[in-house]
Amino acid sequence: MLPESTNGAGGTSGGGLAVPMAWLCAEYLADEVLRAAALVAPGSLEYRAGLQALALTVHLVEEPDGPRGGRADGRTDEWLRHTAYDRPWPPWVEERLAARRTAGGGTPDLALAETAWRSLRDTWVRAADLDGRADPESPVDEDEQIWLPAWKLGLPLAHLSLHLR
Repeated sequence: MLPESTNGAGGTSGGGLAVPMAWLCAEYLADEVLRAAALVAPGSLEYRAGLQALALTVHLVEEPDGPRGGRADGRTDEWLRHTAYDRPWPPWVEERLAARRTAGGGTPDLALAETAWRSLRDTWVRAADLDGRADPESPVDEDEQIWLPAWKLGLPLAHLSLHLR
């Protein structure tokens, strides 16, 4: 059996198969948070968008060569801050991915993170228009639907799921 990565960067210490442990841990944590919140059905398009948005946030908050693992509770505030409505999340994701590429890209973790970002950015879904309300206090009319990138659906779901944690 090939050795599993233990260095947190997705590589291996014995020159064997590179396992994207950082990304897999981020995705696992995102899945746990979304399942616990039970806001949408697992397997739905909304769930997948929320999973990818939260996994990307969790993964990109960490430094590429920084420590992995530890308690997630201490980082929840930081994840909430990055997923908040008033934050420019897409530019932050692009900047963090570019920094990872420059710092030594080509890792399996980076490849999976970039795939998730492309999926969120390039997949368009039809959903209620949360931004088109004249009065932010008025209820959302779910019959008024527009096309929007999947990240705009997944990011609020990720944020709300973190709040319910």
